[in-house]
Amino acid sequence: MATNPITKASVLTDIMLAVFRVNGRLLEKGDLLVAPLNLTSSRWQVLGAVALAGKALSAPQVAEAMGITRQGAQKQLNKLEEEGFLEMLQNPRHERSPLYALTAQGDQTISATMSLQNAWANALAAQLPLQDLKSTLQTLNGIYEQLDSPVPTKGAKT
Repeated sequence: MATNPITKASVLTDIMLAVFRVNGRLLEKGDLLVAPLNLTSSRWQVLGAVALAGKALSAPQVAEAMGITRQGAQKQLNKLEEEGFLEMLQNPRHERSPLYALTAQGDQTISATMSLQNAWANALAAQLPLQDLKSTLQTLNGIYEQLDSPVPTKGAKT
């Protein structure tokens, strides 16, 4: 039985598969972490985008910041607004694309969430070498930047 040679592309493919698995597990464990705060990982992600920006954001801005679709961001923004985590504001630059800002409840919730996340991250990182974490971050950021290149379609089978 012949083994395939290890190439950069095959290792990158393994990284992609690992990222998919890690993403799924992060969402699963994140849901458990923030459930007591009446959040899901998806809602946490959107609430966090607004908090990290430090200013009100539109749905397209949230989507871009978090790497999700505009429709997905809008769905979560609507839920977060309905439940009092966010308030909708007029957008002076675009009449049909409102801005969303943290309410006092949203601010308190994101603070509690980040406290939980910090403890979780410390526990997860405890057994991992700092240099490995830095190298992983650098590699993932490099892959992310390369994803701005067009996707090759030549030779693709349909």
